[in-house]
Amino acid sequence: MSLRKRLFHSVIFWNLVAMLVLVLAAAIGAWYWMDRFTHHGERLEVPNVKGMMLSDAEYALAHASLTAVVADSGYNRRLPAGTVLEQIPASGRFVKAGREIYLTVNSGQTPTIALPDIADNSSQQEAEERLRSMGFKLGPIEYAPGEKGWVMAVKSRGRTLRAGDRVPIDDPVVLVVGNNSSEDEDEMPNETELATDE
Repeated sequence: MSLRKRLFHSVIFWNLVAMLVLVLAAAIGAWYWMDRFTHHGERLEVPNVKGMMLSDAEYALAHASLTAVVADSGYNRRLPAGTVLEQIPASGRFVKAGREIYLTVNSGQTPTIALPDIADNSSQQEAEERLRSMGFKLGPIEYAPGEKGWVMAVKSRGRTLRAGDRVPIDDPVVLVVGNNSSEDEDEMPNETELATDE
């Protein structure tokens, strides 16, 4: 074989070797990068941050290589505003580093509910069932002249409410219910009085 041919074959051989080395290096680099990026095989235990103030929960999660995300708000009147009410995933679960932990935080404002149209539109029993199912607190019944058992008005904190008014969930609503009496009936003579007059 001539020198030129041997040189040509040698160049091809070393080019193939160089390409193989490059492909192998790229594969090892990609595997290493994916392993670091996905934290393959790395598991961290989620700490319990329920009951903590949000700032403390964020610090605890960051210290554990996790990320706090406020996903929702709730209301618990026994806890201060900013307290963590729930967390997902729950404490004790194992996750990868950098995982987002979704938090539900206590709101500083009392939620309100819109009053349905029940005044002069429903009986006492219907109104009570509907209000309770919506989450209203009920105060003691007040009675007024009118059709017995019929809701004449709705009050809260001494103020008469209309349909659509928003009421804080901690404020009880008072139903004003008819007691089947009226000033006109009190002034009308009964049958006994009429018979006596005759």
